[in-house]
Order: sequence, then C-alpha cells, then structure tokens
Amino acid sequence: MVIPVHDVNPARRTPVVTYALIGANVLVFLATPGVAASLVGESSLAQLCQLQGFLDQWAAVPREMIHDRTPTVVPTGDVAMGPQGPGCVVGPPDYDKSPPLSVLTAMFLHGSWLHLLGNMLFLLIFGNNIEDRLGHVRYLLFYVLCGYAAAYAFAFVNATSGDPLIGASGAIAGVLGAYLVLYPKARVWVLVPFLIFLPLRLPAWLVLGFWFGLQAVYSSGAGVTDAGTVAYVAHVVGFVAGMLLAWPLRPGTPPPPEPRGLLWGRQARPRQTWRPR
Repeated sequence: MVIPVHDVNPARRTPVVTYALIGANVLVFLATPGVAASLVGESSLAQLCQLQGFLDQWAAVPREMIHDRTPTVVPTGDVAMGPQGPGCVVGPPDYDKSPPLSVLTAMFLHGSWLHLLGNMLFLLIFGNNIEDRLGHVRYLLFYVLCGYAAAYAFAFVNATSGDPLIGASGAIAGVLGAYLVLYPKARVWVLVPFLIFLPLRLPAWLVLGFWFGLQAVYSSGAGVTDAGTVAYVAHVVGFVAGMLLAWPLRPGTPPPPEPRGLLWGRQARPRQTWRPR
C-alpha cells in the first residue's frame, strides 16, 4: 500500500471544515475509555468493560440499524465477579439510543491510534480540495451522506451482526472517490515501501484507483485475514457514493497541472511556469 503525504493541488480557501473534522475526531478519540492504556499496549478488565459499554452506546451496530431497535440488555461498563470469575456486567441501558443517529456518532470513533492517524492523513491530504470545490456547508453534508451510505451498505450485508461499526473510513472514502472524479490528474507525493520508503510523485487516478482496487478485493475476503474486522464493504460503497455525487461537478472543475509521467526525486518537482521580476 502506498502512503500519500502531499498533493500538488493548491486550494483557494482555508479548509476549515476539514480541520474541524480532524480536530473533532482526535478529541473524541482522546475521550474514549482505554486510550491511555492503548499507548503502552495494555488494558485492564475495567478499561475493556468501560470501552465495551461506551461503544455499545455510541457506535453503530448493523442489526440495530436494520431493525431500528436496540437491545434490552447491554454492557454497563462495570466489572463484577461471576461464577467463572470477573467479567463485564450487562443490564438494562440507562440511556436512549437512536440507531440512525448512532451512524453519525460512530463516524468520530476509532479503535486505535493507527486507525485514527491513517484516516486523518487521507482526510487532510484530499479533503481540502473537495471542500474548496463544494464549499464548506455542502462539503460537510457530502461527508456525512457518504458516511451514512457506507455504514448502511455494510449493515445490509451484515444484517445480523452485533459488532460495533466505528470509524470515519466510509465518509473519507467518499472524499477519495470525489477527488478521483474531479482531480484525476493531480500529482500526489507518496511513499512506496520498497526496501526503504521510496518517494514518488504519481497521478491521483493511479494512487486512488489502486486504493479502491485493494478495498474491492479485500471486501470479498481475498488476501486478508482481518476481513471480518475491517469494513471494506463500507469503504467501497463510500468511494462509489463520493464519485456519483461529485460527477455532476466535473465540467466546472478546473484541472490542476498534469503530471509528466511517474517521476521521483528532483525530476518530480513542478517546473517553473513564471519568471521573477
């Protein structure tokens, strides 16, 4: 997998919504129970129970989304001693949960630092140009709509699943799909792991097309061992939703400078198109 680090596609306005989304995701992650323990790789039973109760309240659960009904018994976040030893307590919920609204709150939850930082990196690099093209309000609506499309598609495929669905990946996949449609020839600096991390400047259609192809393959369960824990179907549907929503904007979108092949190093620097006075 290539790692994008920068795109050569300047925006006209400050991407305040993109920055706000990144800030909100980081703050929610820091407020999630068990984050401090994740830094050292250890979690106590009490922290795991708190996390389980937290996710049950705020994460999206496919079978709840499909049937629009929440369970009568849920993890409370407490620990107690049972016949087989200590464990997490379950009981009637002390909160009212809306399955459709949980899709929105789940977009700001992440399971690990790697999960969070990977999502925020893609959002930072590609989100500014989509926000610039759509405008702040339409971009926010676009982001949320792609997230909902991705989450409900995953829920329909996994209608009986009680596992929590979390992460901004579906919404961010929509941003990537829109970028592919609007700026396919934009140049993107990436790091390619080949003995060392090799810097390359590649066209966006190649970077994002390769990413989408991997998600499509992984969604079938081929080539991965964690197909059941990563919502690859949500990535695929979010990406396609972003492409479809952005397609009508193609005619009015000015293209960035076209890349001159697959270049790297000094050759990949943009050529000077002006002369200093």
